[in-house]
Amino acid sequence: MQINGAHVLVTGANRGLGRQFALSLLDRGAGKVYATARRPDLIDVPGVVPLRLDVTDPASVADAAAAAPDVKIVINNAGISTGANLVTGDLDMIRREMDTHFYGTLNVIRAFAPQLADGAILNVLSAISWLAVDGAGAYHAAKAAEWALTNNVRLELAGQRTLVTGLHLGAADTDMMAWYEGDKTAPEVIVAAALDGIEGHRPEVLADDWSRQVKAWMSEDPDVVYREAAAALSV
Repeated sequence: MQINGAHVLVTGANRGLGRQFALSLLDRGAGKVYATARRPDLIDVPGVVPLRLDVTDPASVADAAAAAPDVKIVINNAGISTGANLVTGDLDMIRREMDTHFYGTLNVIRAFAPQLADGAILNVLSAISWLAVDGAGAYHAAKAAEWALTNNVRLELAGQRTLVTGLHLGAADTDMMAWYEGDKTAPEVIVAAALDGIEGHRPEVLADDWSRQVKAWMSEDPDVVYREAAAALSV
């Protein structure tokens, strides 16, 4: 799968990683970039095709698929972070996270899958797909579910030769993470790794040192993992 000449749709393209995806895709010669958002008037990248898309609204997703029948790569980037925990958090916020990251991603995949034979899907996941963090219980649960979705969709679409790639990252230097004072990776570095992964036909991209560390912990005892994670995050 080559980016050059490809027609690509990016969800959540009005800011952060989504905006960077749109910019980098154009830089790599994408033939057309559909930059989508719930409010397309907020998209400010010259050269893209702005398109309204609310991933939590099946009718909006169906309209977007009808408006972009030539798409061969879909980048599921749209996301939220409510800060809700599972035991004490607002259930409506927890549902919003799941509706966006799991059901929203699934809505988009189901709508576009028929036109993605020999194409590609990239789901923007997180190192938090694999590591619980106090203060992000809903985000962790939703991203873990989206990781499982990614793995299952990869199997289901293998017969039509659709590449399904999961992108894992730690903190990116975007407005969503403006509050975080630890190390953050530049959006263009994350996006470059993701697009290289698509062109390299890779099922998984670990975009930074933190995602690689968390993946390495997956075979460890949870007591060890969370002790080491707490020590690393306190530095």
